[in-house]
Amino acid sequence: MSKPFNLLSTALIASLGLSFIQPINNVSAQSESIIRGDSLHYPEMARHGMSVSQHHLASKVGADIMAKGGNAIDAAVAVGFALAVVLPRAGNIGGGGFMIAHIAETGETVAIDYREMAPASAFRDMYLDDKGEVDNNRARFTRASSGVPGTVAGMAYALEKWGTMSMAEVLAPAIELAEDGFAVSYEFSRIMASRQSRYSNIPTMMKYFYKPDGSAYEAGEVLVQKDLAKTLRAIANGGADAFYKGEIADLLVAEMQRGNGFITKQDMANYKVREMKPVMGTYRGYQVASMPPPSSGGVHVIQMLNTLENFDVKSMGFGSADHYHLLAESMKRAYADRSEHLGDPDFWPVPVSWLTSKEYGKQIARNISMEKATPSAEIKPGKPAAYESPDTTHYSVMDGMGNAVTNTYTLNFSYGSGIAVDGAGFLLNNEMDDFSAKPGAVNGMGLIGGDANAIRPGARPLSSMTPTMVLKEGKPYLLTGSPGGGRIINAVLQTIVNVIDHDMNIADAANAPRIHQQWLPDVIFREQQISPDTLAELTRRGQTIAPGTRVLGDVQLIMSAQGWIMGASDPRRPHGAAIGLCLKGRVGSCN
Repeated sequence: MSKPFNLLSTALIASLGLSFIQPINNVSAQSESIIRGDSLHYPEMARHGMSVSQHHLASKVGADIMAKGGNAIDAAVAVGFALAVVLPRAGNIGGGGFMIAHIAETGETVAIDYREMAPASAFRDMYLDDKGEVDNNRARFTRASSGVPGTVAGMAYALEKWGTMSMAEVLAPAIELAEDGFAVSYEFSRIMASRQSRYSNIPTMMKYFYKPDGSAYEAGEVLVQKDLAKTLRAIANGGADAFYKGEIADLLVAEMQRGNGFITKQDMANYKVREMKPVMGTYRGYQVASMPPPSSGGVHVIQMLNTLENFDVKSMGFGSADHYHLLAESMKRAYADRSEHLGDPDFWPVPVSWLTSKEYGKQIARNISMEKATPSAEIKPGKPAAYESPDTTHYSVMDGMGNAVTNTYTLNFSYGSGIAVDGAGFLLNNEMDDFSAKPGAVNGMGLIGGDANAIRPGARPLSSMTPTMVLKEGKPYLLTGSPGGGRIINAVLQTIVNVIDHDMNIADAANAPRIHQQWLPDVIFREQQISPDTLAELTRRGQTIAPGTRVLGDVQLIMSAQGWIMGASDPRRPHGAAIGLCLKGRVGSCN
């Protein structure tokens, strides 16, 4: 393997109009990205476990479970149910998601698909109006927009197979938070006040998330969710069957019938979790395990890493025009492929091996010029030789025994469809909008799809959720994932690059500004703090920079290195926290 090119070599290649170099794979040459004297941000440090989520109360639930002797799977399930209480806009029992878990005892890394499913009565053109156009309101904000939820089944599956605690034990903290209430945040108060007029005609939203007089809760006031506590208690006592076959299912179906929804009692009873092999790749000597289809994220993170591996990313320097230009050009090509090739593998032959192959990464790299942007109009989805047989939340958990979980789940939009199940206290998802309601039409995340992601009874919609685990010598090294709709994939990609190529500790990696390019529209979305000089140079190369700035993702990171477990919660959203166990059996950091 050739040695990495130095800056002079890179400049020479650029002057000749070339950009492709040999892959740089020597993991031993990469420094461990833990705390150094020049670090600007510091992760939480622990020895015996770490729980990182978008809400500090849920993070503490995970740490408490491990302090009581539970493993990372027990803690992850507890965090998932706790977020359903304290982060109702995204945490859920009425949605679905994906989990990557590493089981220390066996050394296996597994993928759990508990994505929502289309009801049996769903059909391809169910959201088209009389003119053949997509009725976005019906697809996003009605009972008809809900798929069969998978979260409860997914959590129960993981707990039963790899956990050490009972469902009642891991649900106890969430039940207490729902029964006794918790102080709402400024962010919760602000969002609900802004949506008051929209939700005023939805009785269950007013009943569960507003005060009795119809006003929004003020920051610091206590939100009690008695019906949700009752639902969680039923699951604690009866397991997943209580949700899918008992009174809770009856309440959900009754909610469907109040507004022409599609989910039936039979749909609920028929829901199945899929245990799958992760999609696997390597990057500069590290192993990368991520979610296979119907997630598009794992495939395209590995595809983009395979592309980047052909460039000396480290020598470009973080934040340079070269750095962002190369990322944008790689992103364009991956999202073009997403539009044509990705869907539910039970219904569409997704060419995973080809998309994630090193050879295809090299092919893409050869077509990237470092001096000139390729317009998206000139980028078409790749063609394999043959096919083979935004509001979301992410959390990561690792215990001191080497078990690890990285999990992303969602209702789709913030607060899902904006409809709660009367008597059960939880929100309905609007995940049916993640299907392609019409080939070439954009969904609520601005993403384009086609036949691969068409609505089919029993199918699972394509997702950008990308829980990802980087392994070093077969053991968990970095856990990452993010909310953000179509922006998730690129947030996860940049986290991995920041750690491996730019030697950042995970707190610096979480704080670093990001970009997003998704092929169409042909623009780079950006965060604050990117240099005006860098933006000017990107523009000179033909990149179009979207006006204004935005937040791109919200990663929740854990790293294991040199005997330490480190955690970092992205500062882009308030109230997240990394909470660890410095001493065995006691919650608290080693910082």
